[in-house]
Amino acid sequence: MSKDKETPEERRERLRQEESKKPAGSIHGGGLPDLVGKLGWKGTGILIFLLLVGFIIYSVFFN
Repeated sequence: MSKDKETPEERRERLRQEESKKPAGSIHGGGLPDLVGKLGWKGTGILIFLLLVGFIIYSVFFN
């Protein structure tokens, strides 16, 4: 199928595959969207919870 006759779904899939061939985080180091995408919603929630607990513990003991 030629590129001008591809459906939007096929175009998105082709672009996604081309993007995945590029090295992840080459200059910019990946970033938060890549981390959240790999963790999923449960992992992201746990990460936020741990950051908040760590901040609270830090503020209690070091103030």
